[in-house]
Amino acid sequence: MRSRSLLLVDSDPAIHELLGNVLKADDRRIDDAFDGKEALDRLRAAPCDLLFAGQGRNGLEGLNLLKRARAIRPETRVIVSGEPNPKLVVGAIRQQAYSYFHKPLQPGLVADMVHQALSADKWRDDIRVLSARTEWVTLEVRCKLEVADRATQFLRELESDLPAHTRDDIAAAFRELLMNAIEHGGHSDPRKRVRVSILRTGRSLIVHVADRGSGFSLETLPHAAISNPDDSPTRHAEVRAESGRRPGGFGILMTRSLVDELLYNERGNAVLFVKYLS
Repeated sequence: MRSRSLLLVDSDPAIHELLGNVLKADDRRIDDAFDGKEALDRLRAAPCDLLFAGQGRNGLEGLNLLKRARAIRPETRVIVSGEPNPKLVVGAIRQQAYSYFHKPLQPGLVADMVHQALSADKWRDDIRVLSARTEWVTLEVRCKLEVADRATQFLRELESDLPAHTRDDIAAAFRELLMNAIEHGGHSDPRKRVRVSILRTGRSLIVHVADRGSGFSLETLPHAAISNPDDSPTRHAEVRAESGRRPGGFGILMTRSLVDELLYNERGNAVLFVKYLS
């Protein structure tokens, strides 16, 4: 396996130390830059596999650095670090950032996303923006299971002003429903897409996930825990094993416990949940 190159850009030496420790690996070379101009000069001189674009000393913030880096090295995966601002998050998605994180960084989440980014193939068009109003964001997500993690992180950042426990509940419910739509509605076919809308009102957050699959009936889901008979609480796990499905099947039950309302359309290929915020 060839060595992977990472360029970390941030004006804060502590960020370099933090990320350098969690991202180091035998097959990686990590370079540091403390301002945007230095980072852009390095990109002009040589390609890198991943750019972590934080705030540089010369005032070039992560999103602007992303735009300028994209013009120099369009193939480079870029993870942006910036303010907890939904407008910046949407801008990063539009500019095909691989992911977005605000400070204080959670090093474990960043490390996982970096690993995924370095392993990703044909990633640039996996998430499309259809509506970019911060109170109504609509995305089209390619039917690849790994893209669910990217979309979930973007959701976390869009709702970064919410209490951590509320944001975690929303993110967990969102990821589960999106994974189900990708796997069951889209059959993990990368030629297909799932449409996701994230709506923020004064008192609630509403998420709508729709795929183009044939749908299902909640009454006939033998592979899901929601369908287990009272005398066989693990029957769905046996069904999943027999059919070669991944372990799981608790998604609908779990999601119902995390949100306030959960609704499916008649066909079963679209779902909406509501989380009340006050």
